[in-house]
Amino acid sequence: MNTTFDQIHPPQRLLMGPGPINADPRVLRALSAPLIGQYDPAMTQYMNETMQLYREVFVTDNAATLLIDGTSRAGIEAVLVSLIQPGERVLVPIFGRFGHLLREIAERCGAEVHVIECTWGEVFRPEQVEAAIREVKPQLLALVQGDTSTTLCQPLEEIGAICRREDVLFYTDATASLAGNPLNTDAWGLDAVTAGLQKCLAGPSGSSPLTLSPRAVEVIHGRRHVEAGISSGSDRLAEPGARIRSNYFDLSMILDYWGELRLNHHTEATSMLYGARECARLLVNEGMDNAIARHALHGQAMVEGLKGLGLEMFGDQAHRMNNVSAVMIPAGLDGEGLRRSMLEDFGIEIGTSFGPLHGKVWRFGVMGYNARRDTVLTTLSALEQTLRRGGVSVLAGGGVGAALDFYQDYQEPPAESGTAHTPGGES
Repeated sequence: MNTTFDQIHPPQRLLMGPGPINADPRVLRALSAPLIGQYDPAMTQYMNETMQLYREVFVTDNAATLLIDGTSRAGIEAVLVSLIQPGERVLVPIFGRFGHLLREIAERCGAEVHVIECTWGEVFRPEQVEAAIREVKPQLLALVQGDTSTTLCQPLEEIGAICRREDVLFYTDATASLAGNPLNTDAWGLDAVTAGLQKCLAGPSGSSPLTLSPRAVEVIHGRRHVEAGISSGSDRLAEPGARIRSNYFDLSMILDYWGELRLNHHTEATSMLYGARECARLLVNEGMDNAIARHALHGQAMVEGLKGLGLEMFGDQAHRMNNVSAVMIPAGLDGEGLRRSMLEDFGIEIGTSFGPLHGKVWRFGVMGYNARRDTVLTTLSALEQTLRRGGVSVLAGGGVGAALDFYQDYQEPPAESGTAHTPGGES
C-alpha cells in the first residue's frame, strides 16, 4: 500500500531510554527553515556561526570544529579513518559496547589494534591506561567517555597528560556524554572529540559535531588530497602521506570545505546544519555549566526514584553518567514485557542493554530536552504501576516520593535565558 507523507502519523512517545530522545521543539522548528544554496553567503555565515558555537560546547579554541553530515558513527569513522594510517598501532580500552565499536572501525582502517578490557560496570584507572600505552606504544588512543551500554563515564582528565608525555594522539567518543557531563577539550589535552545530537544536545540523529586539535590537524593535513575535478594543480602536496581510505569521510577535504578555501566536497545537509546550530545555540545560551548541572540534578532525581521503588542500581555509581542510569531487572520478571507495557500503556520508552547485560538491566535516560522534573516524575509514576501489574511489590508512591524529596533538598539550575537569531527560530 502506498502511503503519502500526510498519512504518516508517528505515535507520541516520551523517550526516556538511552537515546534518541525527544528533540527540543525549537530545534524541530529550525529544521523546518527554508533551504538555501550551498554557495549562498548566508550559508557560509551559518557554517561559521555553527563552528563558533560548537567551540563553546566542546570548551575549545580549536579552529577545526565543525559538523560531519551523518549520525554520530559518521563522526567516529571520519576521525579514525583520517588519523589512522594502515599498519599504525591503536590502543582501545574497552568497558562497554562502544569500545568494541571503536576497535572494529580502527581495524577496518587497517590499524594494528590492541585492547585492554575491564568488567562491564567498571571504568579504567589512569595508571592502567598509562601502563598499556607504554607497552603498546600506539600512535592513537581511542577511548569512549560515556558508554550508554553500561551507563558509566570514563574519567579523562589525567589521560590527556599521559598521552602528551608519550606522544600519543588522544581521541574520545563523547556521543552520549557531551553537554550532560563535564568535557573540557583543551584543558584535558583531547586531540579529537566527536558527538551526536540525539542525546544531551536535544536534537535528532543525523549530524555529528567534532573538534580537532592542531596536532590532529597536522596529521590530517599530512595526508591532504584534493579531488582532480576541483584541483588547481598547485594545491596538492609534493609528498602526500597515505591517502585517506574514504572520500566522504576524508577530513583533509572536509577541512578545506569548512575552512577559508571553501573547496567543494559535498552538498552540506542544510536542514541538519540549522538543527545542529540551534542545539548548540540553546546550550550556549543556557551555559555549559548550567546544562551539566541540569542533567546532574534530574539524573540523580531519577536514580533516587528508582531506588525508592526498591530497584538495585547497576555499576560503579561513583562513575555513572549524569544522564543515563541502569537498574537490575527484578528476578523472575519479564523485563522485555515490562518495557513493552510501558510503551503501550503509557507511551514511555525505556531501554534494555547489549551483550552480557542484555535482559539483565533497564536503562533510563534523562537528557537533553527530557532532562526535566515532569518527565522524571511521569516516568517513575508509570514504572510503579507497571511493576505492580507485573507482580512486583513496591511502596505506593515510593519512586515519585523519593524524587520529590530529592528535588526539595536541591535547587534546580536557572532556566535558559537570552535569544539570538536562528534559521526558522525566534529572534
